[in-house]
Order: sequence, then C-alpha cells, then structure tokens
Amino acid sequence: MRTASRPFVSLLMLSIVFVCAINAELSAGKYNPVLNAGDQAPSWEKLPATDGKSYSSDSFKDKEVLVIAFMCNSCPYAVDYEARLNRLAQKYVAKDSQVAVIAVNVNLVPADSLEKMTEQAKQKQFVFPYLFDESQKIGQDFGATRTPEFFVLNKDRKVVYMGAMDDATDASRVKQDYVSLAIEAALKGKQPEITETIAIGCNVRYKRIRRKN
Repeated sequence: MRTASRPFVSLLMLSIVFVCAINAELSAGKYNPVLNAGDQAPSWEKLPATDGKSYSSDSFKDKEVLVIAFMCNSCPYAVDYEARLNRLAQKYVAKDSQVAVIAVNVNLVPADSLEKMTEQAKQKQFVFPYLFDESQKIGQDFGATRTPEFFVLNKDRKVVYMGAMDDATDASRVKQDYVSLAIEAALKGKQPEITETIAIGCNVRYKRIRRKN
C-alpha cells in the first residue's frame, strides 16, 4: 500500500488549517472573538443575582428584546456606566415592558464577589437584575472581553448589536447611543444600522487555564 508523499501531506495540512481559519473568521465578529451579528445568542442556566433571585435565559422568554451588559465593580469604566445603564433599565422597568435589561459579572476578584455586587446594587439603586457567574461560562459563550460590553438580542434571541453602549465614555459628549438604537430597531423587527462596535473598558478577568503536559 502506497503512503502519501510528504509534499502532499504538507499541502493537505495547510488546506485544513486554512479552512479552519476561514470558518473561525466567519463565526466571529470584527471585534468579538466568538459571535457575529445575526448569530443565535447562547443560553444559560440559572445564575444568582443581587436581588436574591436566580435567572436563566428562559426567565426573559416573554420579552421581545433582551439587553445584556457585562459589568463589574472593579473597573472604573464599568462604574462610570452604571448610571447610564440604570437610566436605560428604568425606561423598561414596567412588568408589561417588551424589553428586559440585565447585567452580568464574571470576574472572580474579591471586589467583584456577589456580596460586593449586592452592596453596589443597593447603594446605586439598580433597577435591573445583576447576575454573577462564578464559572465564567456566560462571558466566554458571548465572547465578552471588556467591562462594560453590551449585547442586544431580538425576539428570536439573535444578536442584533454588540459592543459599546454609546460613542463616548464621557456622558456629556455622547452623540450616538448604539444600544438604544438597536433596541428600537429590534422592536420593529429590523437590524440597526450599526451592529458592532469595539467595547471600551477593562479586560474581563478570565481564569487562566494551565495546559496539561
């Protein structure tokens, strides 16, 4: 039985690597390493929140639009956006609202513990559920890399927008509120004009997984 020549094997391996690279690029956005606009959003099981309840993705299945903000206590950028996020949530706080706004923290440092999150939520009077995922899985599944980082999902739970909340970290200089525009578009069954921007903030502190020898 003849064996493949070395040049053929090398060419085959290069082809496989090239195809894998293309597939990875097609499945990720311009800035997001995992998701692209139009992708089905990941679901998640029940996670504890600062209000003493637990929430899964099914907890919001009756909402037309779901906004997910990856936040934390320890990042000054995230803290600066707390008031803006709370104002957004206040617009949709009614039980019959078609929009749900939630925040999620996956950092594992002491300043970002569920206890500290609860203190922050009470002090700042958050009106949105603030979830904590010790496993960090929800952050990894969404490809969240910064705090704050926002995702807007439509009624089919497909991603219509991901990235920064708006176009300026200084609230007085905001000209475009990307998240609000995405919500409005999703409620009309449309795609927003801008579907992805780069999130500005601190790195999400994922656990380092040591490679096995």
